[in-house]
Amino acid sequence: MRVLPGLNVRNAGREVLAGVTLLAIAVPLNIGYAQIAGLPATAGLYAMILPSILYAFVVSSRQLVASPDAAAAALVASSIGGLALAGSENYLVLALAQAIVCGVIFLLCSAFKLGFLANFLSKPILVGFVSGLALDILVGQFAKMFGIKIFSGGEFVEKAGGFVTGLPTTNPWSVLIAVASVAVLVVGRRISPVVPWALLVLVASTIVVFLTPLHDSGVAVLGAIDAGPPTLGWPMLDWKTWLQLVPSAVALTMVAMAEGLLVVKRYGEKNGYRTNPNRDLLALGVVNIASGATGGFAVGSSTSRTAAMDQTGSRTQLPSIVAAVCALFLVIFGTALLANIPAPAIGAIVAVAVVPLLGVSDFISLWRLQKFEFAVAVVCFLGAVLVGPIAGIGLAFVLSLINLARRAASPAIDILSINDSPAQSLLSPEPTVIATAPGVLVYRFAAPLFFANVQVFDETIRKAITAVSPAATRINLVIDLEAVTDIDVTGAEGFGAVLAWLAQHDITVHFSRLRPDLRRVIEHYGLLADVRVFASNREAVAALDTGR
Repeated sequence: MRVLPGLNVRNAGREVLAGVTLLAIAVPLNIGYAQIAGLPATAGLYAMILPSILYAFVVSSRQLVASPDAAAAALVASSIGGLALAGSENYLVLALAQAIVCGVIFLLCSAFKLGFLANFLSKPILVGFVSGLALDILVGQFAKMFGIKIFSGGEFVEKAGGFVTGLPTTNPWSVLIAVASVAVLVVGRRISPVVPWALLVLVASTIVVFLTPLHDSGVAVLGAIDAGPPTLGWPMLDWKTWLQLVPSAVALTMVAMAEGLLVVKRYGEKNGYRTNPNRDLLALGVVNIASGATGGFAVGSSTSRTAAMDQTGSRTQLPSIVAAVCALFLVIFGTALLANIPAPAIGAIVAVAVVPLLGVSDFISLWRLQKFEFAVAVVCFLGAVLVGPIAGIGLAFVLSLINLARRAASPAIDILSINDSPAQSLLSPEPTVIATAPGVLVYRFAAPLFFANVQVFDETIRKAITAVSPAATRINLVIDLEAVTDIDVTGAEGFGAVLAWLAQHDITVHFSRLRPDLRRVIEHYGLLADVRVFASNREAVAALDTGR
């Protein structure tokens, strides 16, 4: 088995070139995301060295790129900003510790196979939550582009207010650099998506600032960056501080998990290779611990960079290794080249990368397809913007559970014809129930039976019996259990109460299409006594209609 699956002599050259392209994309973005997080530029660069190399050898995906992203950077800033002053030494230590806590949570999720938790972040929730983070990020980037100083560690309303009140102090040269950068990025991408326009913008704007007195005219630059390779270390914090980082680390983990597993699956299916979700969670755990231990911050999966690598034809993890090695040489020998990078250019690069995360087209699509899902997305958006990302992710989970319970509490309920197709829905207020044969009623409940829907189960069975009883002196009720995959304790108690009511009204109950696993559950609850079980509804109707 190859060390890097998919790599061979024929595609090695293409994969190396893809690595150079990845470096050109990642360097400006990682610097920008580090600034969003309130961290030095090296934190963004260190996060793509050892973590990327380890990730390449552990992950099951051949293409997913592990990297800090905009959402993670915003979460880091909002969560640590309340514990330490952005830019301080303690702030950096907290960010490193937070990455390590994220890594531990990922490892636990992998060990206990908890990847399914990411399913609770449905598309509407992710769209709303990420859109709120994107808007929060854009305010900070617009401030850089206009040359306005705002408090980057504040909440959205505070930052937006600072931006508006600071408009009179706008630096025209900063605006000019930002507008030119945005124009090159947008137009250039349409001309040739393969060209690393972000890197070209950084190089060109840096040369302009270096050769002109723009810095003296108020244009902010990145400034001196400490040179040197990443070193191994461990954040020295008391246990109470470690515990304070857990809620934000859980939020970071869940967002990265939801996005990462979806992207892994999508590209694996697209390009025909197998993936392992639990191994991918293990990989994210390893790289986050490595990032925190080498001066980086929380790492997730980058959808945009993965897509870029897919467009270049890359089908292995070699580009991540190439980019990591090149980044190592950059932090050792080339940090002096980064000192004169103008802040408006960085703001423009990050802003252009973040705008798609606003998800305007997704909101429009949700409005057209499902108004309730649109409302969920809007609430998550407002939560992330107004109450903060951490509270927003909690709100997202609550909404997800409410949505799940709402759907499960209103399952499809049908009276079946002899060929098992719905003959009459019980969702109407006063249904006209059609029996499959004289005195035979087949009832299907299409959901697991649990505390949220057992009342519906009870009411609809009583309604069906009441509707059919005037036309039949004796009723045989066949309960089709094919779609009932499980029954909880509350559901079992409700089921037992229904059976008791049916017995009091002289209704004979039968089960059909009972799954073996559910049969064991029903027997455990004592609900199978004196109940005849049929393999199919057709068999049940034929037997009961003829009196057999």
